[in-house]
Amino acid sequence: MSLKSINDVLRILEKQAKWQEQPFQRLLKCWAEVVGPVVAANTRPLSIQRDVLSVATSSAAWAQNLTFGRTSLLLKLNKKLPTPLVDIRFSTAGWQNPSVERKQQQSVSPYEHPSYLGDEVNRPDATPTKDVNAAFGHWTKIVRSRSHGLPLCPQCQSPTPPGELQRWEVCSVCAAKQFSKQNS
Repeated sequence: MSLKSINDVLRILEKQAKWQEQPFQRLLKCWAEVVGPVVAANTRPLSIQRDVLSVATSSAAWAQNLTFGRTSLLLKLNKKLPTPLVDIRFSTAGWQNPSVERKQQQSVSPYEHPSYLGDEVNRPDATPTKDVNAAFGHWTKIVRSRSHGLPLCPQCQSPTPPGELQRWEVCSVCAAKQFSKQNS
């Protein structure tokens, strides 16, 4: 088993996130062109999960009519998308509350996460280290430098990003423990 550096793993995850996001973004750009202005006015693509497109419709009649014609619609859409869709599901769910879908569609960038420290942290060089011990040592230095000066969790006294303290009043580990106690 080979160990990869954290930077390598992060690069792979970033590429996967871009790849997964791309089909839906392309679909949004070509939706009105493919379905036409009347259908576009009465539909709203919500998400693609497991190659199945979910679309909100303005009424049950629209959902039913579009369900009957989904095969031809799939053929048209698949010509425009990098990854082919296997099906389309039409429903009135999500039509009345567009802010819910927008929140689901948005992905949180690392810079918007409550734990992000901003430009205070110097970026380490991105050169991968082949020696496991050296890579671990490099990682521990980075973690120490990032946690230096952070406020402490009132429960476990570990350095905690301010965003976590604002959200839960404790670190994420202690918050998870509290949540699991409440649900058991």
